[in-house]
Amino acid sequence: MDSSSQFDRDTAVNLRAPGVYDTTLSADWTIFGVVNGGYLLALLGRALGEALPHPHPLTVSAYYLAPSLPGPAVIRTETVRAGRTLSTGQASLFQYAEDGTETERIRVLAGYGDLDALPEDVRTSAKPPALPPYEHCFGPADAPAPLPGSAEITRLLDIKLDPATIGWAVGDPSGKGEVRGWFGLADGRDPDPLSLLLTVDALPPTAFDLGLSGWTPTVELTAHIRCRPAPGPLRVSITTRNLAGGFLEEDAEVWDSADRLVAQSRQLARAPRAS
Repeated sequence: MDSSSQFDRDTAVNLRAPGVYDTTLSADWTIFGVVNGGYLLALLGRALGEALPHPHPLTVSAYYLAPSLPGPAVIRTETVRAGRTLSTGQASLFQYAEDGTETERIRVLAGYGDLDALPEDVRTSAKPPALPPYEHCFGPADAPAPLPGSAEITRLLDIKLDPATIGWAVGDPSGKGEVRGWFGLADGRDPDPLSLLLTVDALPPTAFDLGLSGWTPTVELTAHIRCRPAPGPLRVSITTRNLAGGFLEEDAEVWDSADRLVAQSRQLARAPRAS
């Protein structure tokens, strides 16, 4: 763990008993006062990485049961199966009310393995998103006024969005449900398998490009980590094809500086109410 990076400090877990970890949810990773789902995914991912015999998340499925708030929390893990090349584990994060009532906030089931031991054969029709150069893209600091949904978390991220997908920031959403951009951590920490769990849920929601604003809470998110990312900035593309019944899906692809597809995800989220 790189203790010089706030991401690593804020995803640290302390072993209390076998499979049980104490942690603190940092207020710096909040959106509308609620802790970001990608940060939570990385936090539970770190706990599972310490509890399971294999080092890297390969697939992680999370159910967000209640909003998580800054403050103390406990993570309880369980090894479901430990095989030769793949381990399966589950983890839940709990927080406590002032009266001591315990609430489960998020539950995860995950498969872990060794990314460095995977075969190098790649056969894909997927292509990296076509993005303008970093310097021709825009982030929160470039906006004439705070962007809709701006939050504490934006100070920790280096996000530059494709101008073609940020019309919503000036009241002109495209209606296509697309967000694309460059992504990194503001302190310069290079990406790794754990930080990719943050990356898949760190860009503004596609609901903004559909003309909706406000909190878009995740109901379920499944992330696949495909390989260890190369150092340097990541490119992220997120799309929504269907909003119905007050819910939308978001499909994310994350590409590294070596033009490799390093992570994919799909989530189901509640759509904000039409403004």
